[in-house]
Parts: sequence; C-alpha cells; structure tokens
Amino acid sequence: MKKPLTPGEALNKAAAYCTLCERCISEVSAKLTTWGVPYAVQEEIITRLTNEKFIDEARYCRAFVNDKMRFNRWGRLKITAALREKRLPQEYIKEAMENIDEDAYLQSLQETIDIKRRELKGKDDFATQQKIIRHAASRGYEPSLIIKAINYSGDEMDF
Repeated sequence: MKKPLTPGEALNKAAAYCTLCERCISEVSAKLTTWGVPYAVQEEIITRLTNEKFIDEARYCRAFVNDKMRFNRWGRLKITAALREKRLPQEYIKEAMENIDEDAYLQSLQETIDIKRRELKGKDDFATQQKIIRHAASRGYEPSLIIKAINYSGDEMDF
C-alpha cells in the first residue's frame, strides 16, 4: 500500500501537474482526490495554487475555447457545455466565448462540412444533407449557421 502524501508533497505534485498545461479547479480537485488528499487539505492547496497563478480559470477558459475550436473543430454549443461541465464561472465562459474570431469560426464550420461531404462521396441528396447537418450539430455548431453554410456556394460566406 502506498504511503499517503503529506500536504507539502501534494502541493508540489499539484503544482507540477498545473505546469504541464492549463488546469481548472475541478481538474486539480479531481486529481487530488485520486491521490487520496483529504478535502480540507485540497481546499488549502487549490487556494494557494490560485493565489500563485498556477490555476487561473479565466485563462483556462480562453485556452480551452481556442484549442477546442482550432484543433477539434468544436462549435460554440459544445464548447460551452464542456466548460459548464467543469463548473467554471459563467462570466469567464461568456468572456472566452465572446473572444472567438468570427471569421475563423465560420471557416472551421465550413471545413467541417466540406470534410464530411467528401467522406460521403460527394452525393448531394436530402439524406446526405441530413447526415452533414447531424454531424455539424454533434460538433456543437448552431443550426442556423449550419444551414447557411450548407447552402453556401459563393466566394464569401454572407452570414
């Protein structure tokens, strides 16, 4: 059986965990729980990490939104749901979502649709359109934007 972590060891381990990439309080709390750190000690560790800027939830929200939009091609709805699931404050979520570059967002939606259209072998019937709509909706894009992007055929999208 493993020896339980002392508060100092848990703090150092949590700080190292936070330096790997951006973390939010719920992620750090879950990790401390898996390490067997008591709840009272967890609160002290999280408070210290927050004060020392190892954890910054506003910064985490911005990074999460940027990464999920650029690399995973998630839409606003899915990103917002994921951030809420992590129990982040609504004002941080709202601020991060407002900072999304609209042109990059629409480009990401169009690329998602184009990739799915190619996967479906270029058919352009009603069933294919429904599959594309469902795929884009499962990625978290807004239905009104999906319909406009599917019907788009010119050089510039006019949303």
